[in-house]
Amino acid sequence: MKIVVIGGTGLIGSKLVKKLGEHGHEAVAASPQTGVNTLTGEGLAEVLAGAQVVVDVSNSPSFERAAVLKFFETSTGNLLAAEAEAGVGHHVAVSIVGTERMPDNGYFAAKIAQEQLIEKSGIPFSLVHSTQFFEFDRGIADDAMVDGKVHMAPVLFQPIAGDDVAQAVARTAVGSPLNGRVEIAGPEQFRMDEFFRQALAAWGDPREVVTDPHARYFGSELSERSLVPIADATLGTIRYHDWLESSATGK
Repeated sequence: MKIVVIGGTGLIGSKLVKKLGEHGHEAVAASPQTGVNTLTGEGLAEVLAGAQVVVDVSNSPSFERAAVLKFFETSTGNLLAAEAEAGVGHHVAVSIVGTERMPDNGYFAAKIAQEQLIEKSGIPFSLVHSTQFFEFDRGIADDAMVDGKVHMAPVLFQPIAGDDVAQAVARTAVGSPLNGRVEIAGPEQFRMDEFFRQALAAWGDPREVVTDPHARYFGSELSERSLVPIADATLGTIRYHDWLESSATGK
């Protein structure tokens, strides 16, 4: 089938296009780099012609509260309108585990707005809620810096490899629409402060990790289960230590 991947040249999108192609699907990477702009609508009608499924793994270039909300509302609105015109039968979007538990977080609030547009669109849909990607852990550590130290709350943390995310999204894309959500997470659960203490040591990063119950996660204070699935989740197979080793060796 023809599956258009919005954000198909990014971290998850490029992995997803490759996996779908390996299974015989016509996977089309759509992004500004390929002439498709969901903010302006440029190229949408052309790329969606004949598509059965659209997977949206695009991301906002800015995480500022107003900017990220505008991005997801405008991009998703344009995309859904073009899908309705093209007769697309399944819309898949990647979101974040715990969005509804941290509405004060500007990025999470924007993802909630995106999901609401999808749910109201009338197009059959599936939402894949993922925990944090291994590939973003350095950025999380950098954002948690206070006076030269990395402040982390001792809450539960269950990150997942980008390859496992792509695998789960691909499986969802070729299946029947859920008209609901599935949650995915990594195979191991940690305390966030201990995870980053071990991770920074493995990176050879000399920064001290401070256990701080009031540490902020991109501006929001966390509770025990803010970032992990509450109910059953589909678990990836790649462990963080193994991912680090394979990343270091380029395998």
